[in-house]
Amino acid sequence: MFEVLNPVRSVDFLGVLVRMIFTLLCGATIGLERSYKNRSAGFRTHILVCTGATVASVTGIYLYLNLGLPTDISRIGAQVVAGLGFIGAGTIFVTAKNSLKGLTTAAGLWTTGIIGLAIGGGFYEGAVMATILVLVVQIWFSRIGQNMEVVPEFRLRILYNEKAALDDVLRMCKNEKLNIKNLQITRMGGEESQAYNAVLQLNPNQRKIRHDVMLLKIREISGVVYAEVPDESFE
Repeated sequence: MFEVLNPVRSVDFLGVLVRMIFTLLCGATIGLERSYKNRSAGFRTHILVCTGATVASVTGIYLYLNLGLPTDISRIGAQVVAGLGFIGAGTIFVTAKNSLKGLTTAAGLWTTGIIGLAIGGGFYEGAVMATILVLVVQIWFSRIGQNMEVVPEFRLRILYNEKAALDDVLRMCKNEKLNIKNLQITRMGGEESQAYNAVLQLNPNQRKIRHDVMLLKIREISGVVYAEVPDESFE
């Protein structure tokens, strides 16, 4: 693409040196943004991932071109792509409110590894453009996401002593346009007990729901002993 970079696309000392400089700059640029936001994988992690992918890519090329070994140049890179998934998975965790965190960091690590592969192959232009695009997504797009109002999912817990009461609650949720994503029912007491505890995971479909008003309606249903929203959201 840029002919001025052609002399450093070969796998010699100068070419490898330039690759290491590019991988350091690209990995550090993405990692700095993650470190600034205090994410689990930050500055050093992104540099190491990018450097490792670059070395893997350039090693495959070196074995084929310089040593003449009958190897598939892309095979090592393909294994790197698969292995990056395990590294990214280590940054994903579930919060106390059952929300996934770390997905953006995991995707950023995976992309940083791909950028390293591009650098190892001498595709400097693509690596730089990808780095810029990653920064745009992580910085500018994150601000857009923060300004978007998201109505969180929530849990509803009811205690009832008539089986028909649960049907009435489910019917009310349907009328309120609430999607029921999960339902767990347990019997309170022994086998002959008529008391039941139900926990519903509800999705408001971007509609604001006043929990106090909803709970008043549920408590008026015949057979419902108690109703509460034990936690406010799954964020």
